[in-house]
Amino acid sequence: MTSVAQEKQRFWLTFGEELCQRPIICELARSFALTFNIRSAQVTQRTGLVAIELEGEREVLKQAIQWLEKQGVTVEPVELSTIEG
Repeated sequence: MTSVAQEKQRFWLTFGEELCQRPIICELARSFALTFNIRSAQVTQRTGLVAIELEGEREVLKQAIQWLEKQGVTVEPVELSTIEG
C-alpha cells in the first residue's frame, strides 16, 4: 500500500461583498479532506482578506483551490515571511 504525502501550503484568499456573508471556509472544510489554519483575517461587509494554511493530499489541495476560484475567491500563494513576521 502506498501512502500519499501530505502537503502544507499557505494562501491569501481575497473575496468581494457577495461572498463576505457566506461561510466559504466552512464550506471548504466540509467539502474537502483538508486541515486548515487561519493565520490572519480581515473581513468587512464589503471585502475579505484571509491568510490560510491548508494541509492535505496534493490533488485534494488542487481541487480545493479550483473550487474556491470557481466560487469567486482570488487565491494567491503567501510568502512565508509575510505572515510570520
